[in-house]
Amino acid sequence: MTLGLALGFGAVIGILLGLLGGGGSILAVPVLVFALGLGVEEAIPVSLIVVGTASAVGVIPKLRAHRVEWRLAAVFAATGIPATFAGSALGRLLPDRVLLLGFAAVMIAAGARMLAERGDIGTACKTSTSGINWRRCAPRSIPAGLAVGFMTGLFGVGGGFLIIPVLVLMLGIEMSVAVGTSLVIIVANSVAGLFSHLSGTTIDWSITLAFAGTAIVGSLVAAHFGSRVDTARLQRLFAYLVFAVAGYVVVDAVFLS
Repeated sequence: MTLGLALGFGAVIGILLGLLGGGGSILAVPVLVFALGLGVEEAIPVSLIVVGTASAVGVIPKLRAHRVEWRLAAVFAATGIPATFAGSALGRLLPDRVLLLGFAAVMIAAGARMLAERGDIGTACKTSTSGINWRRCAPRSIPAGLAVGFMTGLFGVGGGFLIIPVLVLMLGIEMSVAVGTSLVIIVANSVAGLFSHLSGTTIDWSITLAFAGTAIVGSLVAAHFGSRVDTARLQRLFAYLVFAVAGYVVVDAVFLS
């Protein structure tokens, strides 16, 4: 029964990943905890495996099309990886209830970002020659990399819902390049987060492989047919779903735990 649920929910999250990008993975931890019955300490590394693997597969077409800004990815990874270990260390000290409430806050922030997205473009990284102005770009990208890495380690989220708006809205990176760059950053942070969580944690590999496998297949199928879907409307509906799940997480953490 549990394995069947892992297959089904993995496919759903994979489809959301394929249609919406990294933000779809925000539901991975709640599904693993509340639908599949894993503890938070086990759900986080499983989520990181799913998010990291799906992102690694998703970035392949971007690499072939040279749609990755490697220097920005390196800045985010260099700051994010140490922050990932810091987030993991803090997470071990916090009770599950506090982690769940914090995760609910992250979900609300992600849903609000999805509803507020307007397609504006920032200018911090742009120069007249289409290069990167590192004097203006680095002071914004470094703290963003720290924040994303810390959340990855603490909550097991990829952080795409934060990386992409930073790259596009603040730094002025073209959307297609921002998506590819975001996926590279997510892979790096997820690998670091996974290593930081493996010590002392038992992982149910049958659930993990089932969840990750169907998530990858679902994301590839959804990405192939994504042009036929009204993704803007789907993103709004998904944001409301995220709010509803966040509300359930809060109720469970406060009243039912």
